[in-house]
Amino acid sequence: ENVGGYMVAFAGRKYAARSLPAFVANGTYIVTSFTLVMEFQKGRLQNLYWKRDGCSSCSGKSNFVCLNNQDCAIKTSSCKNRNQGGNVDCSIGIQLAFSGTDKHESVFNS
Repeated sequence: ENVGGYMVAFAGRKYAARSLPAFVANGTYIVTSFTLVMEFQKGRLQNLYWKRDGCSSCSGKSNFVCLNNQDCAIKTSSCKNRNQGGNVDCSIGIQLAFSGTDKHESVFNS
């Protein structure tokens, strides 16, 4: 079964912002929670990056593992709809956060 890979966030046309690739899944693990930070300067998008919170949110949870000391991942064998009897919802969620200033140089709050 050939599944998984990485994802990037992309915005723009002539001048584009692109995030670094973020690991999503392979045949063994899947990361289901992501936070994309959109960084602005004077109202213009300057940067996109994936916020990494480490693994404190999943420590001690039996279905999770910590990948590279930065991502909480679920064993794909634990996922529902994988025909393996799993009971964990492995849907991917992406939260957006904003950082920086608007065109009037007021600081964003998020």
